[in-house]
Amino acid sequence: MRILMTAILAVTLVCPGLVAGAEQLPQSPLGSHSVQTKYPKVVLFSTSWCPHCKAAKEYFTRNNIPFINRDVELDSAAMEMVTGKYKSQGVPVIVIGEDAKVLKGFDQARFEKALDEVRKKK
Repeated sequence: MRILMTAILAVTLVCPGLVAGAEQLPQSPLGSHSVQTKYPKVVLFSTSWCPHCKAAKEYFTRNNIPFINRDVELDSAAMEMVTGKYKSQGVPVIVIGEDAKVLKGFDQARFEKALDEVRKKK
């Protein structure tokens, strides 16, 4: 225990910037106001095992597109929305804006076209 305390004290004294700088790390661009206003609301209805859902999540993350993921296997309300409101029997279902565009399946080009159309309507 004494060795551990000595090591912690040594790191703190030798590298004070590590401890002091931790709270000053930059925020993720997904939390920034400019990114949120750049994109309309995007909701992805998905499952954990679906390869097309995974591709959509990776695309959104890689391109800093903020999105809400709703797993239909874990969220019964999400399942009801997909099957009832959006009349789909499969995932992914991607909703852009407040139901301005609903995409069944994920295709990058189709998503980008739909996103541009929703942006132009604003």
